[in-house]
Amino acid sequence: MTWTIATYEPVSLFSLRPANSTTSGGKTLIAPTPFCIKMALLSASIQMAGVSEGQRRFPQIRDLRIALALPEQVVVVKSFAKIRRPIRLGSGDAREAEIAEALEVGHYPFAPTIAYREFVQFGGALQIACTLPQGEVPGWLSETLPTINYLGKRGSFVQIAGWPLVTETLEDTFTEVTRDSTDFRSDGTLQMLDDCGSMMTFEHADIYNPKRMTFGKERVPRHVVFPYRLKQSSRGYSLYERVP
Repeated sequence: MTWTIATYEPVSLFSLRPANSTTSGGKTLIAPTPFCIKMALLSASIQMAGVSEGQRRFPQIRDLRIALALPEQVVVVKSFAKIRRPIRLGSGDAREAEIAEALEVGHYPFAPTIAYREFVQFGGALQIACTLPQGEVPGWLSETLPTINYLGKRGSFVQIAGWPLVTETLEDTFTEVTRDSTDFRSDGTLQMLDDCGSMMTFEHADIYNPKRMTFGKERVPRHVVFPYRLKQSSRGYSLYERVP
């Protein structure tokens, strides 16, 4: 089986909430999901070669097998941030006072509030390995991986550290994230990642298409155990370290 491996250096903190969380959820996963990596590849393909080429590549992008190798240490930083949320119209003194305050400072229809947020600091490079189910590597993959500049929420920037390498085997540090883990080790960290389902089409991925994508059908969960254990934790952070 042939894999293409791309190595990325983190440029900023990473953040990506689980797919089943609400928009106000503040917790983050410790790694990019297969879905976000595949959507990054689709976006890069469209920007480089056009929409028609992205549509042609989509079946291969959807079916890619992906493995991740995280750095030795991963730190989850816990914080509170000041955000703005849409004001829900309604009656009552409290609602009217909130609207009046927002109008006074010129923020309507948004009101300031405090939200819990988590960010991940990688203690080194992040490696992504990709291959097709048949064990082959599409020719466009090595040219597209270096053009990805963020993974996860906008602002989670990464930078390619060199031209992707092609190899026949993966090191033990890699964890495949496009299938459920069968080894539920007690000293590992379980994460629920999302992936593209076999029924997903290009129209589902097209943000300008009204075709709806359903979680559990076109977008499916993957329960993956990463070989990382919680070493230290406090009110402000959690430190995860790779299990030897």
